[in-house]
Amino acid sequence: MDAHADLNGSIASAPGDAVAERAGSAGRIGSTATSSAASEPAALPRGTVELTEKPTINADAARLLTPDQAVRLGAVPFAFEGSKLVVLMSNPRDEDSADELSIISGRAIRRAAGPQEMFDDLIRQAYGATASQMAQRLGGAGETTEDDLLANLEAVDAQDIHRMAEEPSVINLVNLIILEAVRGRASDVHVEPFERALSVKYRIDGELRPQNSPPKALQAALTSRIKIMSGMDIAERYVPQDGHITLRFEGRKVDIRVSTVPTIYGESVVMRILDKQSIVLDLRALGMRETDLIEMDRLIAMPHGMILVTGPTGSGKTTSLYAALTKLYDPSLKIITVEDPVEYELNGVNQIPVNPERGLSFAGGLRAILRQDPDVIMVGEIRDAETAEIAVRAALTGHLVLSTLHTNDAASAIGRLIDMNIEPFLLASVIEGVMAQRLGRRVCQVCVKPTDIPETLRHRILEDERFMFPGMRSFKGMGCDKCDNTGYRGRIGYYELLTITPAMRQIIGQGNSTPTELLAVAAPTHVNMRRDGLMKASAGLTTVDEVLRATQDAAE
Repeated sequence: MDAHADLNGSIASAPGDAVAERAGSAGRIGSTATSSAASEPAALPRGTVELTEKPTINADAARLLTPDQAVRLGAVPFAFEGSKLVVLMSNPRDEDSADELSIISGRAIRRAAGPQEMFDDLIRQAYGATASQMAQRLGGAGETTEDDLLANLEAVDAQDIHRMAEEPSVINLVNLIILEAVRGRASDVHVEPFERALSVKYRIDGELRPQNSPPKALQAALTSRIKIMSGMDIAERYVPQDGHITLRFEGRKVDIRVSTVPTIYGESVVMRILDKQSIVLDLRALGMRETDLIEMDRLIAMPHGMILVTGPTGSGKTTSLYAALTKLYDPSLKIITVEDPVEYELNGVNQIPVNPERGLSFAGGLRAILRQDPDVIMVGEIRDAETAEIAVRAALTGHLVLSTLHTNDAASAIGRLIDMNIEPFLLASVIEGVMAQRLGRRVCQVCVKPTDIPETLRHRILEDERFMFPGMRSFKGMGCDKCDNTGYRGRIGYYELLTITPAMRQIIGQGNSTPTELLAVAAPTHVNMRRDGLMKASAGLTTVDEVLRATQDAAE
């Protein structure tokens, strides 16, 4: 089910709650002015101070506004200038807010402008407008009591849940959780119920990071609000449900896939954030080495054949295929995809979402695509023998087919397709290349420093790999404001690109190929994921422990 919402129109209805960092008229939760942001004049109002560094807050000035008013107006008073109050505004051109500020404070206003990050930091510092602090205000001290535990979903009537979920304060809290997740580059938000606690975690750069969580007493209302936003049935609490939210955030569309499953202490909720602006559809920016980039460009330029990307769930396979399609796109080509689900919309590409409930599977969608006169076909995943056979036939009949498989390394993809009853001689004639990949965390380039490799890792570096680390030294992020003191910011790919050579085709066609046999006749330039990752670690792009963690299965 789909539900459409707008992060720019949800919180203004509840001015009594200090609920969110106002991100300007074009970006805060609670603004209705997003659509006009692009038409605003470039010039700032006369007398506006343009700040380049975050100012020190005068506590007396900040106290002239309540947290609720500061959030609603998008303003932080931080200094006095004679009789005037100096106010950093998220949108200095907002005349109505400026007038209201003057009335509330009883002073003439001097506006200040600065980067959005500066405003966000200042309003947090002055008023603590974070999800955890708001949850504390809503739920008291946050201590779980026996009475709180009785507020289990089983004991709450569906109508009461709906009423609770429509409370402005709950709406604001859910919106703020989502806003902070999007701003924090989170890929997922986890809301997990336990006996005496409700846990909220953000997955950032592949790692789950616990947040200061709302009180257990808010569980029913918070879960139900998410289900209402995603178009789910809030009365049904004992079966898994899937939903979808489309939000507008800072002038762009953010899609959120929502999944709920029942647990013994209530429903566990996971929101997958699909923010196109946060992904990079460029294989070079994703970390692919120049030699592999050249080879990949050669493969996707072929008029027909099959190219596969392999790896576990969450290893970035779809992003790599999207990057390939983006580079491949030309108005003279008909490019069609069949995906489950369509994660990001690609300009100029026809994208078909799989819908099993209505009988549209990968195999069915692929059959229909072949009647659409395509040049390039992308199949989100080859899951079964039927899809595999149709994909191979499509590659045989003059189409370039790109798809994904779940295997540990590139060479294992051949055996996986043969296990799906693909004739070896057909596979040998269509397969052009297989790319295996993993994702690791990227070292923060602001605080990266050379460091000794820990003794616990040194013994895991093989003899023929040690030349990459003279003196057994590598790099590490020391922690700074840019990376939230984690030492990491962003993710980087570890790749293994296996180009099919004539000798490999001969082995595949015999039907009894093994990964070891294929790699024995691979091109001399072939590099596996582990070595690719260690090369990046030696260059200060990632760390040795990240590489060993992400590629240990492929290496052992």
